[in-house]
Amino acid sequence: MAASASSFSFSSLLCEEDEASILKVGDENSRMDWINPCFVFENEEEYIEILFKREIGFVSPSDDCLTSAAKWLKNARLDAIDWIFSTGAKFGFKFHTIYLSVTYFDRFLSRRSIDEGKDWAIQLLSMACLSLAAKMEEQNVPTLSEFPGKEYHFEIKVIKKMELLILDSLGWKMGSVTPFAYLQYLVKKFSLQSKPEAIISRAIDHIMAIVKDISSIDQRPSVIASAALLAASDATLTRQSVDLCVSSISWGSLESELVFSCYNLMQEIERRKIKTPESNLLSTHSTSADVLENPSVLSSGTKRKLTFLDTGTESYPEQKIHRP
Repeated sequence: MAASASSFSFSSLLCEEDEASILKVGDENSRMDWINPCFVFENEEEYIEILFKREIGFVSPSDDCLTSAAKWLKNARLDAIDWIFSTGAKFGFKFHTIYLSVTYFDRFLSRRSIDEGKDWAIQLLSMACLSLAAKMEEQNVPTLSEFPGKEYHFEIKVIKKMELLILDSLGWKMGSVTPFAYLQYLVKKFSLQSKPEAIISRAIDHIMAIVKDISSIDQRPSVIASAALLAASDATLTRQSVDLCVSSISWGSLESELVFSCYNLMQEIERRKIKTPESNLLSTHSTSADVLENPSVLSSGTKRKLTFLDTGTESYPEQKIHRP
């Protein structure tokens, strides 16, 4: 059980700070270079089995807050992901870093809720998640002052407090399993070795696209990886074809239906892209007095509500400065 907010020591920080589209980052070879692990397991099957067991702890039930949330939260989440993608592209982050930050975002919201209409809290959460993911994965981590605000600008100490709240909420378990860990293994299992670089590159695009449609914790990473590779290799697979492919995996029979469902969603997303070309999102930058007050954690079943208590207009980031 996570500690209450009253036990937080905000002076104790995770670390000291040094004062085109994310889907197209890098060519196929650079993507493959990153996916190649820096360590080798003598038994690849054993390694994959370990990953499969680990991912169980990070997948939420289907009735989590994102699947039953109000329209506001779904739209706020999409805006947050757009910001994470564009900011990650600006800094040249790896796609894995960006995906990992989305998993932090989704895992946090599966444990705590944010009051409707508090867009500033969503923006603060997305900034802190991307910062934490960068610290986990990137060699060159931008300072917090370099992270661009969309509608609000936060003091560095406020973002640090949010980072610590995320760490506490996730039990300091930041090494989430992602679909990318399975790609090379599944390429061999699905006999897709003819053009593996091209297939993996397209699969990565599918993975990064589907995270906008569903919570990253609604499906196992192994399911998303399997569906992405199959979607990248053939857009006309039947349920029987998918069953045959996943049957080559030891745990495939348990996930065949989920893989086919995820595969169909990826195809639907592709059709939507053709009908509605993605527009360029312009971020707006304004300033406000933003202070994160001590969060009040209220128990409600297994999920707690995150509220930001205001002690006056100076500490509540509601007033935006709009540019003419």
